[in-house]
Amino acid sequence: MSSGRDASGARVAVVGAGIVGCCVALALIRRGADVMLIDRDAPGSGCSYGNSGAISPGSVAPLAMPGVLAGLPRMLWDRESPLSLPLRYLPRALPWLTRFVLSAAPASVERSAARLAALHAGAIEAHEALARDVGVHHLFMRRGHLHLYPDAQSLAKDAAAWRLRERHGYRFERLDRSGIVALEPRIGPRYQAGVFLADHATIRDPLRYVEAIARAFTARGGQIRRAEVQALQRGTGNRWSLRAAPELVPPASEFDDVVVATGAWTRRLLDPLGLRLPLESQRGYHAQFDGVHGVVSRTVVLADRKVFVTPMEGGLRVGGTVEIAGLQRAPDMRRAAMLERIARSTFEGLTSPAVHWMGHRPCMPDSVPVVGPAEGLAGLWLAVGHGHLGLTDSANSAERIADALLGRTRP
Repeated sequence: MSSGRDASGARVAVVGAGIVGCCVALALIRRGADVMLIDRDAPGSGCSYGNSGAISPGSVAPLAMPGVLAGLPRMLWDRESPLSLPLRYLPRALPWLTRFVLSAAPASVERSAARLAALHAGAIEAHEALARDVGVHHLFMRRGHLHLYPDAQSLAKDAAAWRLRERHGYRFERLDRSGIVALEPRIGPRYQAGVFLADHATIRDPLRYVEAIARAFTARGGQIRRAEVQALQRGTGNRWSLRAAPELVPPASEFDDVVVATGAWTRRLLDPLGLRLPLESQRGYHAQFDGVHGVVSRTVVLADRKVFVTPMEGGLRVGGTVEIAGLQRAPDMRRAAMLERIARSTFEGLTSPAVHWMGHRPCMPDSVPVVGPAEGLAGLWLAVGHGHLGLTDSANSAERIADALLGRTRP
């Protein structure tokens, strides 16, 4: 532990204004740095708008688990599989997919789970404190997460993931049908077995949460610029400059440090610097039933279908699926329609229309994000690759980056 460098002398650009970038910017400016937050869109416009709001520190099992290889043919042919890979995208995805399959080896899974557990530690308390600090504590809901399975045999298929949670200190309660209905009376008869994580939490409007964090950042003197950063360049004395369009970042501006939090678009900035992350878009969808309340009272996970059902302030959100199809392919809204059908079949009387959405979640093959300094590029920091856990890990990632950047901890 060092005494830390003078924060008042640090000029930092944070590129990317999703939940991770906004948390990083706020953590840095709280420590006295001079921070500019830059994004082509308004804060929270991407996955930070459309995610399911879950704060899930118990999600220590990576996406690639032992046995994943057996499911790959279904990924290629079944459009209603929770994990989908269009056949035409297979050649592009093959390098990432190879790493993904290799990361499913038992030893790799154990390493990934340990690293995820370390990053998740204290996430619920961190978000509760942050929501209070930025004035939206009413959006924070700590009522647990209920995972549902059709029967004991279906639950047994996830036994390895539950054992990982248990080994990393997460406690849960197994429920039968009566226990499920006692918590959530409107769950349909398909689900007969459940697991309840009582201490997990939910943000009931992720977009408003990000907007509140961004307001707290500007209230402390932070600057937000709407511009698409197209390149990172070395300036004078090992400082950094940004090439952006439209040119809303002053051309003469140079920064001591740059934090890249650009999600699935990160490779466009890092590849030209010779830093090649195995990052892929994990495209997710949701169906939102605006104005629908009282269907569930907490985050409910339909585990056999990998679907999250969340009571949002604005209505009921049903999110999920993983589609590996890149950044350019048009959304396949049949996947959002599938989520809508699942919701209607699970909850009787759900007759309201639904609005569909798709977003790009940045995913590493082993599901472990990259949080820290870029190797060999002094002053460049990365907070990318959080997959479906961007909300969960945003506050902790921000603290890690801010402390290490300002020399208060070792990177």
